[in-house]
Amino acid sequence: MSKRIRFIALFVFLIISVTPSVYSQDFPAPEFILKEMNNAFKEGTPVDYGIVSACIAALMEQGGSSSYPALFSVLTSGYPEIIASEAIGALDVIPGDLHLFLLGVIDNDSPAEKFIAFRTGINSQRLTVSERGQLAEHALEISFAYNEDDADLIAMRYASILALTELEWKRANAQAIRHYYRVQADFMQDRVSKDRLVEAISCLGAVGDTDAALVLILQLGLINARKERTGAFDPEITMAIINALGNIGDNAAFDNLLFTSKLSYNEDITSAAMEAIARLKW
Repeated sequence: MSKRIRFIALFVFLIISVTPSVYSQDFPAPEFILKEMNNAFKEGTPVDYGIVSACIAALMEQGGSSSYPALFSVLTSGYPEIIASEAIGALDVIPGDLHLFLLGVIDNDSPAEKFIAFRTGINSQRLTVSERGQLAEHALEISFAYNEDDADLIAMRYASILALTELEWKRANAQAIRHYYRVQADFMQDRVSKDRLVEAISCLGAVGDTDAALVLILQLGLINARKERTGAFDPEITMAIINALGNIGDNAAFDNLLFTSKLSYNEDITSAAMEAIARLKW
């Protein structure tokens, strides 16, 4: 942010602090200015980026969480990345319950805004691991509650799966299973790539419990039966299931993993099965 923009912002803030009555009568608040500029920009009207930046800086100086909606609107208005990054920076430092605000957006706003709120929160260093896990879990749940053909909701669903996998958020087990079945059906109909199915399996391994293990055990049993009968199998999917079972560690997987290790799979698969067996909990 340039010295000129910061000077303008500090000047605005000085007016607010020293002469609030004059400010309220004669000058629109930076929050109001920012909202108006966001609306104009969304409608295709050119705006002065310097003033937008100055308003963002002034709101940072004020430090009130009432500015969250105006700052978030910057992210949904289509500004250049440098402006959006300033708004993200402001949201990250202004005191208040940012986590609760973003959950509210995911609950109530448009699909595009839901997805932006999810991305904002999941990438925020201000939110704790627990808050990010809750956000990703909620985003996944919400993505199932609306039109499944909406591109933003589909993208949010896949992104939340990746986040839950990274965070190893165990509370999302039921939603992760639901996602797996959805992706499996889509994969069978050639509607999604194999990568999406592998991601879903990996998520079960990261967040799953006994229920998730049973889903994967069943799938490995079917894969083994087909391998024994026809010799056909998919290496990537098979490996993903084996690794996921090892991560969960449910000893109910022992028989199928042992059978996997004895079939004529390639060495990578049989070795992975033995390693997964070693990780089972007894």
